[in-house]
Amino acid sequence: MSSGKVVLGLLAGIATGAIAGLLFAPDKGSDTRKKITKKSKDYEKKLEKKFNKNIDIANKKFDKLKSEISNFTEQKMSKEEADKK
Repeated sequence: MSSGKVVLGLLAGIATGAIAGLLFAPDKGSDTRKKITKKSKDYEKKLEKKFNKNIDIANKKFDKLKSEISNFTEQKMSKEEADKK
């Protein structure tokens, strides 16, 4: 079985389960939509926090790498100037 068929089957199963869950839900549709909206906003906030945390980590690593490269190039330039003398 190809991976494309597996992914398509998985997506179809997820969609079917979501639809069945909404159809057989014990709450009114408007209440369910409110719950979904609230839950999605909660997930959005969590994702935003994780994203910002990862951006901060990446920026710190980039700054460290930039500093190391600057130090390396300064050392090489100093060594080349010393070798010229």
